[in-house]
Amino acid sequence: MTSQPVSSFSSDAVPELFTWEFASDPYPAYAWLREHAPVRRTRLPSGVEAWLVTRYADAKQALADQRLSKNPAHHDEPAHAKGKTGIPGERKAELMTHLLNIDPPDHTRLRRLVSKAFTPRRVAEFAPRVQELTDDLIDRFARQGSADLIHDFAFPLPIYAICDLLGVPREDQDDFRDWAGMMIRHGGGPRGGVARSVKKMRGYLADLIHRKREALSDSPEPVPGEDLISGLIRASDHGEHLTENEAAAMAFILLFAGFETTVNLIGNGTYALLTNPGQRHRLQDSLAAGDHALLETGVEELLRYDGPVELATWRFATRPLSIGGQDIAPGDPVLVVLAAADRDPERFTDPDTLDLSRRDNQHLGYGHGIHYCLGAPLARLEGQTALATLLTRLPDLRLAADPAELRWRGGLIMRGLRTLPVEFTPVEPASAARVAPVR
Repeated sequence: MTSQPVSSFSSDAVPELFTWEFASDPYPAYAWLREHAPVRRTRLPSGVEAWLVTRYADAKQALADQRLSKNPAHHDEPAHAKGKTGIPGERKAELMTHLLNIDPPDHTRLRRLVSKAFTPRRVAEFAPRVQELTDDLIDRFARQGSADLIHDFAFPLPIYAICDLLGVPREDQDDFRDWAGMMIRHGGGPRGGVARSVKKMRGYLADLIHRKREALSDSPEPVPGEDLISGLIRASDHGEHLTENEAAAMAFILLFAGFETTVNLIGNGTYALLTNPGQRHRLQDSLAAGDHALLETGVEELLRYDGPVELATWRFATRPLSIGGQDIAPGDPVLVVLAAADRDPERFTDPDTLDLSRRDNQHLGYGHGIHYCLGAPLARLEGQTALATLLTRLPDLRLAADPAELRWRGGLIMRGLRTLPVEFTPVEPASAARVAPVR
């Protein structure tokens, strides 16, 4: 097990946040904030000011505090700044009515309806398809002896998986991959590219939902293997259904939130294993013995240690409140720093150490409270399948670049690598002998 350095900043030297250097390793700066300014008002790169919450206990309180609204309408900034606190283009594309932007009772109604369609059973039944996609993607580069695991594997896997689950026809999925690629690049693409991609995705989803709704009128009862969009359309609660706008917004956020978190889970998780060889070999030995217990606790530890979501999505105070002894005024934005909370030594023993067998691991990687990530079971399934298959099929997988040369994507909410170049001994495609699905 290896540790990352704790804060090297002096007590009076406030670390600089949101630089490229910070993106590479934010944990020393977060350690300083936890110790010296656990709830700190900070000007973000967008110009918006927000409170950063970095201690575990405070973070858990804030994530469940109903005085902190998810609705951007409660932001006290001028109207022109409100577009800087969400997904670019979602307001103009009429995609605001999803679970990340609403509060009870609307949130309660929508989550209950969506939960009727997005069930644990549906995710479990999807496991063989996730395994098939995983093997097919590895097959494409298995003979080459090298790959960029972000571009060739971690990015396409969740895109194709969520498209299959939603019911996007195979012939349209490459369009989704292009749109998602523009969205994940954040500031690295052409100006306005994210908003244009969001608009295209919104138009496509509206048309697809309309076509599926018409098809369902001829089939009043669910059929085995029915896709998630059809399930969203069928879902009802006391006779109430999702509107087409609500269904489009929910399909959009399931895709948007579902794919990027899983890209980063696979990318960050693989990188952590490759830079912690002792832990990586423990996991490989466990998998070779047919034991998946370490895989399950290991994925939870990877979510805690260097998870895919660095900061929880935006919250806005609706009433005066106090977090960690700091007064928060109505209208103030609050950002819970999950990456900092999950390294809090007041909650986790040796928090800067990767320990795949860690048991006391109530991390906040997928949130807490009523906004806990609805897609967490699918992300866990994809993460476990991807990592187990990579380590089994490519046992000598190794980094093909100096860790200092790797670049992390700029952005506020997500944490992930731009590229992850690797090398390995070339192997034959697995089409003749599939790896058993992880369950």
